Amino acid sequence: MNFLYDISAVEIGQHFYWSLGGFQMHGQVLINSWIVLGLIIAFAVTTTRDLKPVPEGGQNLAEFVVEYIRDIAKTQVGSDYLEWTPFIGTLFLFIFVSNWSGALIPWKLIELPHGELGAPTNDINTTVALALLTSLTYFYAGLKKKGLEYFGKYVQPTPILLPINVLEDFTKPLSLSFRLFGNILADELVVAVLVSLVPLVIPVPLIFLGLFTSGIQALIFATLAGAYIGEALEGH
Repeated sequence: MNFLYDISAVEIGQHFYWSLGGFQMHGQVLINSWIVLGLIIAFAVTTTRDLKPVPEGGQNLAEFVVEYIRDIAKTQVGSDYLEWTPFIGTLFLFIFVSNWSGALIPWKLIELPHGELGAPTNDINTTVALALLTSLTYFYAGLKKKGLEYFGKYVQPTPILLPINVLEDFTKPLSLSFRLFGNILADELVVAVLVSLVPLVIPVPLIFLGLFTSGIQALIFATLAGAYIGEALEGH
């Protein structure tokens, strides 16, 4: 156990910590997340405060986003998609805005005593939290619909597959968290290195490419979350 504790204490880069009740928290991650949540709330309020029968302006964009998220949920979850659309939509919007903020917001202008601000999703703590939340949600979905019969899926189609089926539930959050974290961190590192080497021309197309891949990563995460919920509802 001491070995595992030593590994958990290893840090990459510098971090800005807050102390609360004897615990240390990554203050920069909380600040980043609050800024992203503020942007999402501001967008929702400004585009829906004056709804009209014939949408125009920001209402058009808001309705497009809602319909897009609803289509993702309907495709992945199935007939019960309306119940899970808010969860999938929250994941998609938070990850999408977080990813884009890393490329579009000049975080470096905000100085901290230690570390620096950036996209919340380039921190493993954020992506692991989102992945674990997704795992808890699809467990809740399966138990809510089937009760304890939900656990029967682990011995289907044969009890021999029990270890593999159990292992699958551990690999899902691992793949979700490390895929998102790795892609966003790698994108920001590549852009930062190229900006320091060739500050004018070459980084521009890479920034646009990063925006595209950031959107794709948000779509992948939301799609997989919906697929896992749909799998829990439908069974083996």
